[in-house]
Formats: sequence, C-alpha cells, structure tokens
Amino acid sequence: MAEPRITNALKFRPFDIIFLLFVSDLAFGKIHYSIREEMESGAFVGNVAEDLGLDIRRLSARKFRLAPADKRKCLEVNFETGILFMNERIDREQLCGQMPACVLSFEIFVEEPLEMYRGEVEILDINDNSPSFPESVILLQMAESMAPRSRFPLESALDADVGTNAVTVYNISPNEHFGLKVETAEDGTKIVQLLLEKPLDRERLLSFQLMLTATDGGSPRKSGTARILITVLDINDNAPAFDRNVYKVSLIENSPRGTLVVSVHATDADEGSNAEVTYSLSNRVSQKIQELFSLDPRTGEIRVQGTIDYEEDDNYSLDVQAADNGSPAIGGHSKVLVKVIDVNDNAPEIVLKSVASRIPEDAAPGTVTALINVIDRDSGKNGQMHCEIPKNVPFKLQTTSSGHYKVITSDMLDRETTPLYNIAILARDSGSPPLSTNKTIQIMVSDINDNAPRFARPMDTVYVMENNAPGASIFAVTAFDPDQDHNSYITYSFTDNLIHDLPLSNYLNLNSMNGTFYALRSFDYERVKNFQIQVQARDAGVPPLSSSATLNVVILDQNDNAPVIVSPSAQSGSAGVEAVPQSAGQGYFATKIIATDADSGQNARLVYQVLKATDPSLFIVGLNSGEIRTARGILEQDSTTQSLVILVKDNGQPSLTSTATIHFSILGNVTEIFSESRNLVTNPEYGSDINLYLIVILGSTSFIFLVTIILLIGIKCKQDRNSPEVYNPPTCCYGLDDSNNAFDPRPTLKTSFNYTGAGEIIPDTHHYSVCLSPESAQSDFLFLKPYTPPMSQGQC
Repeated sequence: MAEPRITNALKFRPFDIIFLLFVSDLAFGKIHYSIREEMESGAFVGNVAEDLGLDIRRLSARKFRLAPADKRKCLEVNFETGILFMNERIDREQLCGQMPACVLSFEIFVEEPLEMYRGEVEILDINDNSPSFPESVILLQMAESMAPRSRFPLESALDADVGTNAVTVYNISPNEHFGLKVETAEDGTKIVQLLLEKPLDRERLLSFQLMLTATDGGSPRKSGTARILITVLDINDNAPAFDRNVYKVSLIENSPRGTLVVSVHATDADEGSNAEVTYSLSNRVSQKIQELFSLDPRTGEIRVQGTIDYEEDDNYSLDVQAADNGSPAIGGHSKVLVKVIDVNDNAPEIVLKSVASRIPEDAAPGTVTALINVIDRDSGKNGQMHCEIPKNVPFKLQTTSSGHYKVITSDMLDRETTPLYNIAILARDSGSPPLSTNKTIQIMVSDINDNAPRFARPMDTVYVMENNAPGASIFAVTAFDPDQDHNSYITYSFTDNLIHDLPLSNYLNLNSMNGTFYALRSFDYERVKNFQIQVQARDAGVPPLSSSATLNVVILDQNDNAPVIVSPSAQSGSAGVEAVPQSAGQGYFATKIIATDADSGQNARLVYQVLKATDPSLFIVGLNSGEIRTARGILEQDSTTQSLVILVKDNGQPSLTSTATIHFSILGNVTEIFSESRNLVTNPEYGSDINLYLIVILGSTSFIFLVTIILLIGIKCKQDRNSPEVYNPPTCCYGLDDSNNAFDPRPTLKTSFNYTGAGEIIPDTHHYSVCLSPESAQSDFLFLKPYTPPMSQGQC
C-alpha cells in the first residue's frame, strides 16, 4: 500500500520536497530530512537505504525496519526499496502547536551485523492560516480628558503559523486622533496598544469606528481584521496604575493547589468609586492558563488551582488588568511572567530497542546482545542519568551516544554453568533525591559441543551371577554429557577383547543407545571367573567427543556342582573296603573321606555326616575333616563286617550332596582265628577242615584288598586328569621322604589335596600320601602317612 502513495506523490507534487542529509558514524548515524506540512499521504521523504549506504538488495535479509520515536505513526518505510514516505497528511499546527521547531524522530535498525541509525524529519510550516482576532468587535470607552500619548491595550491577533508566517504587522485605518503602538514582549508575542495622538473633544465627536488589520509575513500574505468602537466619556479621567509593569516570579512544579504565586497591586488617582480597583485576567489569557491559575478580584492574589508540570510547559505569561469603578470604568494593565522550576519527579525510562534472544556460549567478548535507550523528561541534574548492570555477570554496558547504550559480553560464557542470564539494568538520575528504574532482559546461552561424555567412575566393577539366561540384561553403563540436544546424545561401544581365546562379542551384546549389556551365553564360574571390558561413550556433536571406562566383570559363583568324593573312590556301584584290627580302641583312625567341590566360598564348604551304618555306635565321622574313627573299642560280639554310608554336603543354598559307602572288615589276630576255627569244627554246621577255612579266609581277604588298591589307583588317576583345576592330580612318581627330606627311590602313589571343600588350605596334618610299601608284592595292606606338598607345582 505504501508504494502507490509514493508514486502519486512523486507524480503530482515533486516541487514540495526539501531534502537535507547528514551522516555521522557507520554504526550509529543520523540523517535529517525536511518536508513541508500538508503533504498528501504517501509523499516521498527520502531514500533511507541509499542515504545510509545500505545494500538495497539485502534489506529484507538484514531485517531492515523503522522504529518511530513516539507512538505517532506519521512515517512509514518501504522495506524493499528503503524509501521513507509520509503515512498520513500532517498539519504542523495540530502536531506541534506553536513550537518553533516541529520534528518527527525515528530510528532505523538492521541486523547481521546489528546497526542502528537515528534520523529526523522536520515539518516545515507553510502559510496556511490567516490571522484572526479573539473578538471581531473591540469596544473601548475613553474620557475626553485623556491626555495625548495615552495607551489602550488591544487584543492581539492569533495566527496558528509560526516564524515568518505568523503575524508581523498591525495597521489601523487612517484617522487624526489614534495611532498604533506595537511592542514585542520578552516571550516574543506582539503587544498592540491604541495610542491617543490628539486630545478628544466629546462635544465635537462622541465616538470613533476604526478598522484594525493584522498581517502575517507569509507568501502570499494573509490578514485578519477587527472593528474598534470607541465611545468618548468625559468622566473618570484617571486609570489604575500597577506598581510594576511586569511581575517576574518563579514557581516550583507540582506546587499544591492554593499556593500563592504573586500579589499584583494597582492604584487609582481618582477618589471614591472611581478609585476602587477590581482585578481580572485579560481575555488574551488562554483557557489552559485560566485553569491553572486563579486571580482574586479584590486582593490581586494569583494562586495555583491546577497541576503545574515543568515537562509540559516551563513558563507562563498572564495579562492582568485592573479596572476602577468609575463610570465609565478605566483599566490598567500589567503582565505576570511565571517561570516553572523543575523538580525531580520523573524517573528515567528504559526503552529496549533490540535484544538478542540467544547467544552461543563461544561468543567472543564484545559481542552485542542488546541496544537500549534511557530517557528522563526532567532537565538539568534531574535529567542527567547513569546506567549500570550488575558486576557479577559476564556483560557490560557501552555508551554509544547520550542516552544510548549497548549491552555487550565482557567474558567467555559457559552454558553448562549458567544457561540463562537475567540482566537487571538500573538507570538512576542525579536529582535529589535520585529516582531510578529497573528493567530486566533475559538472554539465553545456546550450546556448543565442548564437553565429552563422562562416566561416573573411569574404572568400575560389576558382578554377574553364573548360569545367567542367554539374552537377558546383566548390567548397564551410563555416561553423562552436560551439553544439550544432539551434543548430549550418547552412543556406547566396547572393544572386542578375547576371553579364553573367544571374542568378547561371543559372550556379550551392547545396546549402543542406552548402554545395556546383554548376555549371549551363560557364564560358568568354574571356567571364567572375571574379565575386563573397555567401554567407550561418544556424543553426536560436530566434531564428536568421546571418553572411555574400564569395567571389571566378576562372575559370581552359584551352587551348581555337587561334591565329588575323591577317596575312597567307587566304580560300578562298588564301595571301598577298609580293614580295622579287632584290637583297635576308641578314637582309632580307620580311614578318611576326601571330597572336593568345584564351586567356591560357602558353596564349596563341605561337611560330613553318617547317613547309615551297620552299627551306628561303632564309628563316627569328623564333621569338617571327614576322618572316620572308632567311637568305642571293638567287641567280640561285633560283626566282622561293618558298612557306613557317608553323606557329603556343601553349604550352598540349596545344598548339594554326594554319598560314599565304605565297608570295614574287622580282623582278629592269628591265634584268635585258629581258636575260632576250632570252635567252628566242633559245630555240626561247619564240617569242613579247619585248614580249608583258614586258607579261604586269608586268601579272600588278600584278594579283596589287592583289588581295592588297584581300583583306587586307577580311579584317582582318571579323576585327576579330568579336573586339573580343582586339586593336584595323583601321580605315580618318586617323592621326598617326610622324615629327612632325602630322595626316596621307592615308587609311591601319592595324592595331595591343597584345598578343603570350603576352598581353604588343608593343614599338614590333613595331607596324606597313599604309598605302596616296599613289600607291596607280598603285602595286602595300605600304609597311610602324612605328606607335605612340594613348594612348586609339578614336583613329586
């Protein structure tokens, strides 16, 4: 809509445009235009973009905009061409009244980089108003005794124009008695007085009718007229006279109602009623002044009756007249000039011109974040302002011109420390007392990728229970990135190390988005007890940042292995056979149950119990040692064959068990055997020869023990080869003699157990070597003796 109006203005009234341009600095320039009033809406003012040297093609991209200095939107700019034009028809008198200069201020903003230019358009007056008098007829009464050179104030003509277009000349129609006396007051107004040049003679002429003409200085000139009707009287020939022609007073603004401004005083040389004076304000005093001030007609006191505002008007002129009570009444005139003294009643006003909503945290010191204007309507010290912001923020104020400031960064920013700044701007004037205004601007700090992901601990330990279900989540890692948005999006990965010659990826899978590890197979504590994982966390910034952590994964044992009975061993359901002499007393060591458990901790802590026995009162087993001893002496009536079922139980939850069956053969001495044989012969049930029985008994016993020893040796060697990590395998080798550590060349079957079922080292008294005696070829017995394990592995 703006461009057609501009085109029409250029087409019809190009001669009305006056153009002036002044440019100061690049960042904060100022341009000045002048244009006549009464221009049509859309009238061309100037091309702001060209005058400021801006690239017209980039106006839209740089967000070219105009900001009027006040609420009146008289000006408009075309954002494509940069042409400034009038948005409406302007009447200078309506806009600025009688002000000598009528100026419309504006500001131009462009961004990238941020620049501001100030400008103003001066509205030039044209002679579009004719002078006019308040009253078309002026009535005067004059005594015939008035002396020549007497003056009679007349109402001044009013002209809404200013300067040369205002009233400059007064004329009166030609006559022989009266002339005009025109004076210029201190406030620049014209005081017109009718001057009596020749004495009056009422008998010759009772009245006069004159024409008063006011002419302005415009081109073409315009004028206005008023008729003066003078009646000649021959009484009361003395007018009241004020003691001063001009009263000059000062008045503090915001003075309360009823405050005395000044008392005027006039005297009249006449006597009686002709000397009684009444005061009043002249008709030339404007309605506004009459609302602000009151005049007591009897005392002449002028008092405040309205609100005096220095910012609205700093001085007032009151025309006061004193009239006597004569007939006709005669008046005298004086002027009261009131100068208003400013008080500090206006706080500074902070106007935000432009504020950056976001600023990157890597912005260099000196980056402009906001433009502000500070205005104070007071004057003098009351209008002198000081602006500041807190010192605990990385921002500072920079003055560009009077009342104009830039908010710039003074230090580096860190979004992770402070993502948002509320900057309180304080403006304070120099009045007494000073007045201040606060305004807060909010600036957000945008993120850059300046922080790598961080693990809570660079090295940590996690625990995983063995026999876990494949595919289940077993643990998770978490890294934290204090950055924002995509700079904080973290993905996880791990280094594919080897675990027992297999890649780690065969055991674990990692969810790269949330850091959760999933098991691809079950872990076996007895095979893998611990391993390490190198985990890396990487963000999605540009460039991406990463960090790593080391995880020690510890496999926790479950009670998934039952105790294994090593000695005595049993094959194909057969049980071990032990020989006990009948002469054995209480506490006799018969044999020892040796068992191991592949688990660890409480899961491998073993206890031994007698589950079943031929004679429960004959043998007892050590709860922790597994040693089987006689609970009492062997009696003759005891059976020669005893069986024990031993239960071996670990301490897991739930516990696992194994059993072993041991047969004991009670052997008497030879004499007893022969005696028993003789008794058997006498028994009708046993009719065989005693020698035959003796041979059978001795042969059977020897054969049983020989077979048992051979089976034990074979089973122990086979078990040791199958479980090398649990205990030291039994080996057939040459060893050290326990008594003197000398080398024993005899072949010895030796089984050494370094750990108990609970995973503790067995004391030396609990270590045994099973050895064949040198006479093993002829002997059927096993000899048990304590064995001390060698210092290094692999030595017998």
